[in-house]
Amino acid sequence: MIKEIIKVNVKVGRVDALTVRSDLLAVGVFSQGRDGALCKELDARLGGAIGKVRELGDFKGKVGTTALLYGNEEIGARRVLLVGLGERKKADVAGLRRAAICAAGKAVELKAASCVLALHADLAAGKFDAATLGQVLCEGACFGAYRYDEFVTETEDGRSDQLNITIAEPDGARSRKLAKGARVGDVIGQAQNFARTIMNRPANVINPPSLAAIAKQLAKETPGLTCTVLDEKQIKARKMGGLTAVGQGSANKPRLIVRKYTPAGKGAAGGKTVGLVGKAITFDSGGISIKPAARMHDMKFDKSGGVAVLGAMKAISGLKPRGEVYGIIPSAENMPGGMSYRPGDIITTYSGKTVEIQNTDAEGRMILCDAIHHAVKLECDVIVDIATLTGACVVALGEGLAGVMSHNDKLVERIKAAAESSGEKVWRLPCGEEYLEQMKSKIADLKNIGGKWAGACTAAAFLGEFAGDVDWAHIDMAGAGMVDGEKKYGCPGSIGFGVRLLTTFVMNSSTGRKKGS
Repeated sequence: MIKEIIKVNVKVGRVDALTVRSDLLAVGVFSQGRDGALCKELDARLGGAIGKVRELGDFKGKVGTTALLYGNEEIGARRVLLVGLGERKKADVAGLRRAAICAAGKAVELKAASCVLALHADLAAGKFDAATLGQVLCEGACFGAYRYDEFVTETEDGRSDQLNITIAEPDGARSRKLAKGARVGDVIGQAQNFARTIMNRPANVINPPSLAAIAKQLAKETPGLTCTVLDEKQIKARKMGGLTAVGQGSANKPRLIVRKYTPAGKGAAGGKTVGLVGKAITFDSGGISIKPAARMHDMKFDKSGGVAVLGAMKAISGLKPRGEVYGIIPSAENMPGGMSYRPGDIITTYSGKTVEIQNTDAEGRMILCDAIHHAVKLECDVIVDIATLTGACVVALGEGLAGVMSHNDKLVERIKAAAESSGEKVWRLPCGEEYLEQMKSKIADLKNIGGKWAGACTAAAFLGEFAGDVDWAHIDMAGAGMVDGEKKYGCPGSIGFGVRLLTTFVMNSSTGRKKGS
């Protein structure tokens, strides 16, 4: 029996952080300079406990570090968590998001049922927009409290089923601004956690038909969202040869999931239609060109691009941008079998272009090329695809950043702006004609792998051939999307990369802003 993931409730409360009752009070502390008013008052009420741990060198206030103290009759909290914010002069929203992640994670570890966040209390009020602070605190709290333990049987010392988090702000005007941002952060944070759960589920639970069923159910529950699913017969009838070929070796047949957000009223009039395209290979064995056994179990995460689109569409429907948005998710299971596509096959894609298969493990681009052309057929004005596509991108950028590739400089700048404000980082890589040359076949229009070098760039050049004249960009999230969250955040499994990035990009596109959500 699959159990419920921990429920996280975040709100802004017009309360005094020092007196409100809670299991845990989290306070932001800088590494250098004088403490702010809240820290000074808290230190006094705790009999100088904060000063003592600093004198001992047990806590230096560095970003990502914490120290646990215990409350007394002078404060309302049973425990106090000091959370490092780094140097005061370098304080930024990314550090605050990280602090909220640390605080919420510690609250779950301590089995707390309630937590008060006062991480922002000593930040200079004029330096940071209160709505932005509310958003990042809420996003961080949702992220940090998440645990993927659906299949862990109940134990006596298990975690709480629910965590209630209050962002404390006694000032009325600032509290209202924080609450406005927190509402946005809650929508995005909950959508990201939803995506993390689907990303984390194994291939015996999530396959193309079951992923499509989840997408359809969400559409039923969400105003403004519709969902159309093409099964293997419809995919084949439409001559989507790439998606058909990749999925034909598995008993779990492919699906093309198309979700559409339509704004209420006349909001879409004159606006650009955005197409988000995400690769959802629910398990990637490599097919006939089978992968090594080591770490193959992580190939359940090869659906992460498609699920990021699923999560972003969930958030977008809650935030209600002015323009239409399509979420297009080609989904297949890449398995060896009697019906598998083979090295040497020549596939006719949905666009009519032919592709020589030289390696069946280069399957992501084969399903994406059909989906990108479908976005073109749907008359999307802007197309952004996202995928855990190449190991070459991990070699180039590591696990901290995703690669972004496009021929459109302005579109790249918009994606980079969304990355900056969402905290999901990208770095531009090239995808010019010299890379496309490596993808040309002597016996077909294209081939599905290039030479030994620059695999991320040649893959992007291949995909760009299916976007036509539409503004298009490709995000290779192989490193950032498949990294184990335990390495950085202490929580094993997916970090849900892409949900915040895509949502912020769409919202910025809707409002015309370059920064913020």
